[in-house]
Parts: sequence; C-alpha cells; structure tokens
Amino acid sequence: MDNRIEISLLMDFYGRLLTEKQRNILDQYYNMDLSLSEIAENQNTSRQAIHDLIKRCYKTLTDYEEKLTLLASSQKEEEVKGKLIARLKEKNCYCSEIEELLQEL
Repeated sequence: MDNRIEISLLMDFYGRLLTEKQRNILDQYYNMDLSLSEIAENQNTSRQAIHDLIKRCYKTLTDYEEKLTLLASSQKEEEVKGKLIARLKEKNCYCSEIEELLQEL
C-alpha cells in the first residue's frame, strides 16, 4: 500500500489518539503536501525536529494498528461485502436494498 494512503487510513482510525500538534503536522505533511522546511518554519522549529516527529507518529500509528487491527478488519469487511454483492449479482439475487443492509454492517 502506498505510504501516503496508509498514513491517511491510519489517521482516520487512530488520529484522535495523537496530540493536536502531531495531527496538525501530519496533516500539513501528508494532506497539504508541505515540505519539512515549510512545516518547520510554521512551527518555529527545526526541519530535523519535524522529520523526527513524523517518523515517531508513523511508528505510533503502525503500533496501534498492530495491536488493534482496526484498519485490517475494516479492509477485510469491505472485501467480504464486495464478494457477497458479486455473488448475489451472479445468482440474480441482487437488489439495492441488500447492498444498503450490507453497508449498514
């Protein structure tokens, strides 16, 4: 999985467990596509400090995922839903009501 996509997904699941400052810096780096130097200037700190914080946050987010597996579980659920819908379509048993019920799961 692409690193930026992985970080975005991990932030969706575990971002609230980081501090506001950590979330802000990750948002600037991954979503706003600011450079380390630009973020360092915004935060009145060094480029190296920002680099270290981003690496630490990435490690923290991956540790959360390793222990809680929310992202992996969500991806598995989406895969199973997709297979169920495909199978229902094959058997001509598909209807939008069934898809809506699966989405509620």
